[in-house]
Amino acid sequence: MYIGFDTSNYTTSVAAFDGVHMYQQKQLLTVKSGERGLRQSDAVFQHTANMPKLIDRLDVSLGKIEAVGVSTRPREVEGSYMPCFLVGINNAVSVSRFTGAKLYETSHQIGHILAALYSVDRLDLVNTPFVAFHVSGGTTEALLVEPDSEKLIKATVIAQSTDLKAGQAIDRAGVMMGYTFPCGRVLDELSRKSDRDFKIKPSMNGLNCSLSGIENKARSMLDSGESKEDISKYVLSSICSAVDKMTEGILEEYGNLPLVYAGGVMSNTLIKDRITNKYNAYFAQPQYSCDNACGTAIYAYLKDTR
Repeated sequence: MYIGFDTSNYTTSVAAFDGVHMYQQKQLLTVKSGERGLRQSDAVFQHTANMPKLIDRLDVSLGKIEAVGVSTRPREVEGSYMPCFLVGINNAVSVSRFTGAKLYETSHQIGHILAALYSVDRLDLVNTPFVAFHVSGGTTEALLVEPDSEKLIKATVIAQSTDLKAGQAIDRAGVMMGYTFPCGRVLDELSRKSDRDFKIKPSMNGLNCSLSGIENKARSMLDSGESKEDISKYVLSSICSAVDKMTEGILEEYGNLPLVYAGGVMSNTLIKDRITNKYNAYFAQPQYSCDNACGTAIYAYLKDTR
């Protein structure tokens, strides 16, 4: 059995993988109404309280634990750090020490990529270069992912948002409309009730995009009395246009590499439908798209069995 831990900024999660089947439990952290985030001290407290309950809910007999995987940092860049990941690290180290299981450390971002590959049955892509989009509240990046003898895979940023992240744009628009953070699901539902067709030219600088204008436009639409359905569709259409333009530019520059889309924002219906209709792309299944520990369990499995 392979165990994974992930304690990101907004979700506590644990997973167990037996080489065939995945078992996971996760819980969103609580954010007060009207607020758009959590202090790290509050996130650490909630993770500490959540984790024992989630482990108890894992519907599987763990048996012999071969290896443990854990995310120790947000991204694959120097200096990437958030205190909330310490809770996952502490749990992973404890399990490793008490059971004698091997411990493998990776990043939250790599976990997202591996969870996406597992969900579409393409773990074989770890052996070849591909492009992975990681689009969430804290990250809007396209990464060139390549095999790595030590880390399994390495991810290099080749395109990104230079300001606001996609998930931030969604959550800020949702909170200003009176919804509770996080707002991705409600904007998805609202957008499907709009019959507006927005023609959007994304703000680009080479392969990079700028998303800061989305929040300002959403506020202007709200102040003008436009419907929440139309505002939601505008926000999501704007993000989709930026992701589309980034994808187009990447394929021109790097060639026809496989495309993988992960992160909570990529579970959105409008974005997924439009991108898959245009490109031969893989989107993580919804339960593997949002923050989860499945990717760290897969990381432990692949590192241990390669």
